[in-house]
Amino acid sequence: MAKRIMITDTILRDAHQSQAATRMRFDDMEPVLPLLDDIGYYSLEGWGGATFDTCLRFLDEDPWDRLRGLKKYLKKTPIQMLLRGQNLLGYRHYADDVVERFVDKSIENGVGVIRVFDALNDPRNLEASMKAIKKYGAGGRCVCEATISYTTSPVHTTEYFVKLAKQLEDMGADNICIKDMANLLLPFTAYDLVKGLKSSLKPETLVHLHTHNTSGTGDMINLLAIEAGVDIVDCALSPLGNGTSNPATEPLVASLAGTEYDTGIDINKLLPLVRHFDKVAARLEKEGSLNPKVRKIDINTLLYQVPGGMLSNLMSQLKQAGQEDKLGECLAEVPVVRRDCGYPPLVTPSSQIVGTQAVWNVLFGRYKTITSQFKDLMLGKYGQLMGEVNGDVLALCTKDGSKVITHRPADDLSPEMESLTKEVKDKGFYQKEEDVLSYALFPEVSENFFKWRKAKEDKVDAGMNAGVYPV
Repeated sequence: MAKRIMITDTILRDAHQSQAATRMRFDDMEPVLPLLDDIGYYSLEGWGGATFDTCLRFLDEDPWDRLRGLKKYLKKTPIQMLLRGQNLLGYRHYADDVVERFVDKSIENGVGVIRVFDALNDPRNLEASMKAIKKYGAGGRCVCEATISYTTSPVHTTEYFVKLAKQLEDMGADNICIKDMANLLLPFTAYDLVKGLKSSLKPETLVHLHTHNTSGTGDMINLLAIEAGVDIVDCALSPLGNGTSNPATEPLVASLAGTEYDTGIDINKLLPLVRHFDKVAARLEKEGSLNPKVRKIDINTLLYQVPGGMLSNLMSQLKQAGQEDKLGECLAEVPVVRRDCGYPPLVTPSSQIVGTQAVWNVLFGRYKTITSQFKDLMLGKYGQLMGEVNGDVLALCTKDGSKVITHRPADDLSPEMESLTKEVKDKGFYQKEEDVLSYALFPEVSENFFKWRKAKEDKVDAGMNAGVYPV
């Protein structure tokens, strides 16, 4: 039987996050949003991930205004966002009441698909957000797409991922996403994993594949997954596709045209979009946000399991320390640190935690200095680690009397919305409830933005950038 393959295009979010530090502005998107809406995509990923922070910190945009702007034009195609479970879009766990309000407001302002994941694949860290998606997205308002963060290790087997997916389905997931953020998934493994998922999940549960092309395998992964029965794949229009981004959209559309997997997308309709985003990419490159190197194949991803963004972070830390010649040693240290802390998938925030500890190990001696975040990871404060941790390293983390926790980390958090609302109102920044949520995630950055917004409204220092507004 013919099976139409659906495509989610990431041009409005992950594509420029992966290649251009998330620096695409809403003004870059607005002229072609009606064209994008007319393509026939399953969804357009346009919000979440790093967009929220970048809008406030660098682009002088209210991320909630951007979401409403996208919704104004995207009448037929659902807006998809990426949500980090209990971390939301920040870098710590937030109380359940903040998680619920954030999901509610995201859906109210236009999100139609929420892809929710946890860096450690701990279902407990997805409970609050998934419940909120099902509550506020009921009646088809929003799809709950629960995610398995793909990685490779002795404990991360196909059987493990299939079991995890079934658990997420039982928790209410409408879709299951395979999130291969580091491009570690290989084509024939993808075939086996998709086969396993399709045979174990309900027929109505869609399987959505997200991979990158960092190591040059992305197109092959997509094709083998399609043959195995995947329902949706992520692609990015070619001006910001491939390399550290997702496989390009046009080649897949052309490859499937006229086959039993035909996407139904008219490739001629993509051409004006390609021309438009070619110009956007050229500007981003000229401004220095887009480094041409990110478009090249980098086999280090498979050798060291280091995602492109994590590699950039390692290089930045070493440059600041004047130790750029130690990159090779740090890359070799990453798998050691990852093994010692139970093989966490390398995705935000675990990638930063493991990478930073690897740098410190190389610069100062192995575990001579332990970062507070790495210690919290070892103590279970980010969630359950799948593999067995190194007992000697754990002993270093507990020598001050700290205890390993085995309960859901968010259970230790008291409700925050009431106090956060009071704080924002007392500072004179409150205009809408979304301001409280922005402040909850990024207090200092949001405060700078709110001051800039007020100055602009009052026509005082209107030309000043929010990112440098004096605190």
